[in-house]
Amino acid sequence: MRGHTTTYLKPRRNILGLAVFVILCLAVSAIGGAITVTSVDTWYQALHKPPFNPPDWVFAPVWTTLYILMAIAGWRVWRHTQSETRHRALAVFVVQLGLNLGWSFLFFGLQLIGMALLEIVILLLVIIANTVLFWRIDRLAGALFAPYVFWVAYATVLNISLWLLN
Repeated sequence: MRGHTTTYLKPRRNILGLAVFVILCLAVSAIGGAITVTSVDTWYQALHKPPFNPPDWVFAPVWTTLYILMAIAGWRVWRHTQSETRHRALAVFVVQLGLNLGWSFLFFGLQLIGMALLEIVILLLVIIANTVLFWRIDRLAGALFAPYVFWVAYATVLNISLWLLN
């Protein structure tokens, strides 16, 4: 919040902005899901998994929720007065979305567990940076990213385990 103010937006523009963020995030989710479906029922099922691997049905609702939280967080930051800080935070937001999609491509699309592990570590660091940048502009936006940080940290440990077991 430090010196940042929310720009007054007409209700129509405000709702349109939120819709754009939700559509963007859910589009990334849908593309990642389309990549995942190519091997989740075949190759992924054949992998040796750690005992803390969640059941498959958990992933879709968790990721859908996280993408919606990301969209709301991005929209809240977008509503703030234009500044270099806001621009940087939204640029990092787009980068983390791309990295998130890249992980699905590496892990499920190409079935490269080791490369996906390297990528998810980078993704986690970028998500943490994005959380900090959002927090500095809008505390609620930063807080909305916290579940994403924890889930990707868990996914990183899961990815490490899958790499070691396979």
